[in-house]
This record gives sequence, C-alpha cells and structure tokens, in this order.
Amino acid sequence: MASSESTYILDRRESVKSDDSTDTKQLVLEDGTASQETSSLLQTSFNFINSIIGSGVVGVAYALRQAGFGMGLILLIMFAVVTDYSLCILIKAGIATGTSTYQDLVQAAFGLPGFYMLTFMQFIYPFIAMISYNVIIGDTVTKVFVRIFKVTPDSILGNRHFIVIMASLLVTLPLSLHRNISKLNKVSLVSLIIILAILGFVVVRIGTFADAVPSLPGSYMFADKGITKAIGVIAFAYMCHHNSFLLFAALKDPTQRRWNKVTHISLALSCCIIVLFGIGGYVSFNVYSQGDLFENYCKDDDIANVARLLFTLTIMLTYPIECFVTREVLDNAFFVTRFPSNLVRHIIMTLFIVLTTFAFSTLTDCLASSSNSICLSQ
Repeated sequence: MASSESTYILDRRESVKSDDSTDTKQLVLEDGTASQETSSLLQTSFNFINSIIGSGVVGVAYALRQAGFGMGLILLIMFAVVTDYSLCILIKAGIATGTSTYQDLVQAAFGLPGFYMLTFMQFIYPFIAMISYNVIIGDTVTKVFVRIFKVTPDSILGNRHFIVIMASLLVTLPLSLHRNISKLNKVSLVSLIIILAILGFVVVRIGTFADAVPSLPGSYMFADKGITKAIGVIAFAYMCHHNSFLLFAALKDPTQRRWNKVTHISLALSCCIIVLFGIGGYVSFNVYSQGDLFENYCKDDDIANVARLLFTLTIMLTYPIECFVTREVLDNAFFVTRFPSNLVRHIIMTLFIVLTTFAFSTLTDCLASSSNSICLSQ
C-alpha cells in the first residue's frame, strides 16, 4: 500500500514540468479552462485576511490571560510564523503533485483514507464556524436592539431567529451565491476596514478601563498554567488552511513566488491586528478578560454596542468564504468526477448549506457567558 502511494506521488511529479509557470497552470487549470475573473496580489490578501480575522480575534485577550502575558504574545507571533510557513508549503506540495484542491493533495499523499478524512475535517470546520456565526449574529444584534431601540425580547426585532433569517437573505446568502471567490474582494476590504475601526475602539478604551479595573498580583506574569487553553484559542484565530487552494486558484498569475508574497502580507497584517486586539483587551481587563472580549463591556455602553454591531457585520462578510469552502468540499466529494458543474447544482448546494447552518444555529443560544466579567459605566 505504501509503495503504491509513493509511486503515485512520483508519477504525478514526473507528469508535471519543472517550469514554475507550467506547474502553476496545471494546478489552477485543472479542466483546461481558466476562471474569467482573478484577483490581484493585494485583493487576494484582502480575502486571506478576512478568512483569518474572524470571530477568533475577540478571544485573544482571554488567551493572554490563560497563557500569561509574555508567553501569550510569544505564542501569537510563533503561530503566525508557523501558519505562514505551512501555507507556503501547502501550495508548493499542490504544485509538486499536480493537484488543485486540498482533498486531492491529501489523496495523493495518503490515498483514499486520507481523502475521506480530510473531506470530513475540511467540511466540518467551516460548517460549524458558519453555525457559530449565525448564533453570534442572532444573539448580539437582538441584545443591541433591545438596548438601543428599546424593543422587547418578544418583538420581531428582539427575535434572534428573525435577525438571522434577515441577515441570511440580505447579506450572507447573496454573497455566498457567487461562483468565483474573487467577487468577494471588495467585501473583504470592507470587512478589514471595519475590523480596524473596532480595533481603534478597543485601543482607545484602554484609557477608560486600565486604571479603573483592579489589577491583581500576577496579572502580568510571563507564563501561566493555562497555556494549553491558549494554544487552542490562538490556533483557531489563525485557522485558514482550508481555503488556501481556493484563494490561490483565484490569484492573477498564480506562481509560488506570488503566493508566498500574499501569504507573508496577509499573515503579517493579521498578526499585527490579532496582537493589538490581545494587548488592548488584556491591558483593559487583565485577569477579568472573557472568552468574548465584548462580554467585558457593559450592555448599556452605547459605543461598545456600535462596535458589537460592526463586529456582527464582519462576521456576515466572513461567512461567504466559509460557505465557498464547504460547497467546494461537497462538490469534490460527491459530484465533480461524475457530473459537470452547473448553475442549478451550485444554487441548490448553496441554499442547502445556508439553510442547514441556520437550522442548527436555532438549537443553541448565546456562545459566551459574562458571569465573571467586570463592567464599568461611563
């Protein structure tokens, strides 16, 4: 078994020419036709950053609390470097084996068992992420509406299911129906701008909370016993490998060198944003930092409520990228080798994913608890 798999990989390598442009062409043009719309290096970086800076960014301060301030910062930078390196290697392996999807790459290395295992993992992660996005949208928006517009929880604007349905119909579903991920370039840029605005809010509010929040002994110790918890949070914050082949395929003039540049730019900027979120949140609330940073801000803090609404908007703009991955995984697993791609199947699969994630999101309520949070009025 092992020898046959090794032979398969070697055969695939022999079939691919050594010229970099030819390698890339085989990776991207699997069926001999190119996608009509591609993304520039900077546009691809926008999509990449949008896929990285998702809901995980609000948990970074909690990771610093668990790992210790110094060790937490080291882990944030270390994971960025490791993620950067692994993403470059991932595409390099795809070029070497002549494969155009993550699933095919794993199949080339591990055979059908690897293909099915990766298919399950690559499907379940973005699928669960989309469910959590719906929960965040429903819970956050309804709570803010209750505060700002004085609606009652029993009213239609206080109904989390109605909010998620409207968000799906007006934002996530229309964006998810695109067939080319390059269509999300401007959306990802908007999401990045919003994230920077939220980061500005967190940094500015340091002055409000830093002196008022009681600092306990050991608040800034270098390392703490919760390192394993912190690693889980940080790894989630940088998770983006599952959509790397989609982004590479949409890159204009896709070569290994250009992909490396995209990866370096995206991870460097993402790391800066994540680190600043962590520092801003932890300096503000130190040992009281919650798994969801916004749980530390008072419910009657109107500026924080605006930031909460902006954050839910970034979640809506990140949702389509996860939907792209989920749809591609299902397509590769069940249809691509037997039936040609068509618009009807594309629409049906997208509707199925969006409706299913909505259905599962109705089974749970708020993902975070603020029982140990500290709240200071203005």
